[in-house]
Amino acid sequence: MTNQYDIIVIGGGPGGYVAAIRAAQLGFKTAVVEREHLGGICLNWGCIPTKALLRSAEIYHYMQHAKDYGLSAEKIGFDADAIVKRSRGVSGQLNGGVGGLLKKNKVDVIWGEATIPKVGEVVVSAPKKVAMQPQHPAPRGTLPAGTYQAKNIIIATGARPRVLPGIEPDGKLIWTYFEAMVPPTMPKSVLVMGSGAIGIEFASFYRTMGAEVTVVEVLPQILPVEDAEIAGLARKRFEKQGIKILTGAKVTKVVKGANSITATIDDGKGTQEITAERMISAVGVVGNVENLGLEKLGVKMDRGTIVTDGLGRTNVPGILAIGDVAGPPMLAHKAEHEGVICVETIKGLHTHAMDKAKIPGCTYCNPQVASVGLTEAKAKEAGYDIRVGRFPFIGNGKAIALGEPEGLVKTIFDNKTGQLLGAHLIGAEVTELIQGFVIAMNLETTEEELIHAVFPHPTLSETMHESVLNAYGRAIHI
Repeated sequence: MTNQYDIIVIGGGPGGYVAAIRAAQLGFKTAVVEREHLGGICLNWGCIPTKALLRSAEIYHYMQHAKDYGLSAEKIGFDADAIVKRSRGVSGQLNGGVGGLLKKNKVDVIWGEATIPKVGEVVVSAPKKVAMQPQHPAPRGTLPAGTYQAKNIIIATGARPRVLPGIEPDGKLIWTYFEAMVPPTMPKSVLVMGSGAIGIEFASFYRTMGAEVTVVEVLPQILPVEDAEIAGLARKRFEKQGIKILTGAKVTKVVKGANSITATIDDGKGTQEITAERMISAVGVVGNVENLGLEKLGVKMDRGTIVTDGLGRTNVPGILAIGDVAGPPMLAHKAEHEGVICVETIKGLHTHAMDKAKIPGCTYCNPQVASVGLTEAKAKEAGYDIRVGRFPFIGNGKAIALGEPEGLVKTIFDNKTGQLLGAHLIGAEVTELIQGFVIAMNLETTEEELIHAVFPHPTLSETMHESVLNAYGRAIHI
């Protein structure tokens, strides 16, 4: 029957559509249920459109500093509507691309909201309108709401912005990343609550576009998951750009005006009030686990996410989960890889749980930050006797030629075995460099292989080589 499948994936984001395509490649009859937009938050309201906004900000920054490159530019300005339009256009193009990929792989798309009344059955109802997430028209060829059967149901419903009581976003004065991505006009001042990747990227964007920006972080350092040394360098650069940063502080109260907010900030020593035209709430995300019927099925949860065995399987046979809804780290590339592992496990292929210590993290602010593995503090806490290598961008010819001499590559090795435990980078294009260390860690490469590898000249990647050399007292250019 047409409504019977081997696998139904609930959610068409990075994890969901990748899982569906891999399932189809393995010969499974597969369908994806999607209620809003193929590509999920990442493609439509997260990873991709923010990078488009940040690219516009980067070009604007270079135009403002044309003299540094022997160039001249006059009457520099920007069109906020055009910047947003370009960002939305990039998302729209990729959204259509996901639909094309699913069609190419003969994956059915069922348009609507899913519930799981019992194992093996998915009931899809017409999608509801969700604020700030306008639904694209259902792609051609999609199937209607109804009841469908599947031997395996993969939950890939993603996550949404976390809301703090008393500081709820209203879409006008207090924004989540949805509203921050489509400003009707550029605000003159912005207060960002939270300094993780989302908060820092928006702080960087709005500051580059001319807004006065204040970042409030409850923890002692910004970019809390990053190595403390790298986070400290990032803070200096941000403050040099004019971003005001308050750490060890929290927003305790927000009063809304006609076209501004006034926030009360408590740093443990006292309070202060900051007024800004807009506030961005970037205090994390929570899994979309509601209204699926999981409680009735007895699916085990932990802190708002679904518990799995590392291969996507929950405690209920036939119910699986991947991506943000299956817990941290809540990253698109983690979701995609989990989707492949999950489907290959269903197929009976030899699989193993992902090593989350080898998942890279990237923040696309100015300067960029990227990392993989243990921080220096975590390595010491784990009991390792470590060697630490550092190499600054100022010693790299390509960085100087690019006009990007401020940056650092930091590597951490086990002194006993030479194992690469972690790598932490800040500077131009480090989000593109980090994959070299990711591959090295997955291949269990030691310092010896990295030292004897030949890196091309002149490239930024030479900073990676020199950092390894520095850990063993062999750096050449410092």
